[in-house]
Amino acid sequence: MEIKLSKQAILTPLIGLVVAWTLFMFAIYSNLFVYPIYDAQGMYQGEEQVVRISTYLFLAGIVVFGLLALFGQRLALRARELAGLENSLARASHRFGNLAVIVALVAGAVFAIGNFLGAFTSFDREENLLVRLFDVYIPILLATGLVVYILLRAFVFRKQVAKGAKKEGMSESEKALGLGYAVPIIATAIAIIFGLAVYDVTRTDLQVWVWVIIQVIIAIGILLGTRFSTKAKSAKAEAPKPRATLAAGAANLNFVLSIVFAAVVSIMSFGFGASAIEQLRVYPEYEEPKPGEDVVYNYSWEVSAFSINWFIENMVPALVLLFLAAAGTYLSITERNKLAPSTLSSTRSET
Repeated sequence: MEIKLSKQAILTPLIGLVVAWTLFMFAIYSNLFVYPIYDAQGMYQGEEQVVRISTYLFLAGIVVFGLLALFGQRLALRARELAGLENSLARASHRFGNLAVIVALVAGAVFAIGNFLGAFTSFDREENLLVRLFDVYIPILLATGLVVYILLRAFVFRKQVAKGAKKEGMSESEKALGLGYAVPIIATAIAIIFGLAVYDVTRTDLQVWVWVIIQVIIAIGILLGTRFSTKAKSAKAEAPKPRATLAAGAANLNFVLSIVFAAVVSIMSFGFGASAIEQLRVYPEYEEPKPGEDVVYNYSWEVSAFSINWFIENMVPALVLLFLAAAGTYLSITERNKLAPSTLSSTRSET
């Protein structure tokens, strides 16, 4: 039972990776239909005032990956509870689950900050405020909520890995620890929203005092978070369990090598997939104006239809790399932490 749970804990974030990859590809594809606007002299004036579907597709991919990573971590904790803290496969699945959760947190933070920075460069004085609300503000709030939720559920309000542990209400230390994690993130989100609101209302670059206020809000959040963290840290901590240094070092090395491999191949898969979709963007050929005719600037493009040749030559390599990353990660972790027959029989007899 615990072996099955450990394998499911490894598979769950990998399924999230595949789903996120698919949603990201659809997001990139949808951007092909957002066209720029130029004046008669060919000067860039902005883009169509629409709520980008890609923004929510990217966010949906991060949400799916984050929630499945969180669920995989819970499965790993359950596996460790059943198999014992020293079970190799359960411990590896737990480490992998923690790493997947951290990757989801980083992705959510990058998404929010990227939307914040991109909001300045894409600002249009005549932009519809409703479009601005749903294209910038709401995605930032949703990403912030996702980061706070995953962070608290994954590392603060989670079930302890110990047999016979009774479920109790949150202690004052746990509450302080949760606030220590959440307050700086929420304060940063408030500062970001405040800066964007001032930017949109005044329709000018942020003045120096606005930046000062933003930094003050962030500093207050960090100080409050530090205060709550100190309160949680002052609680009596359990003594760390002894570890076999050499064995742990070897296990950690193998784990790191597996993750580095998966990260590199996954990035290549995302890059090849985005490049394949970009191949569908077809620009019109430039035509020399006839004598006496005005120069007509045409910076728009057409989106070509899907074809078998395009799919085989451009998209299949990305899919193969994605499968290689997922399958390679799963097999490398399970094979390196496979129990010997004698150990397996003794574990079953104990449970």
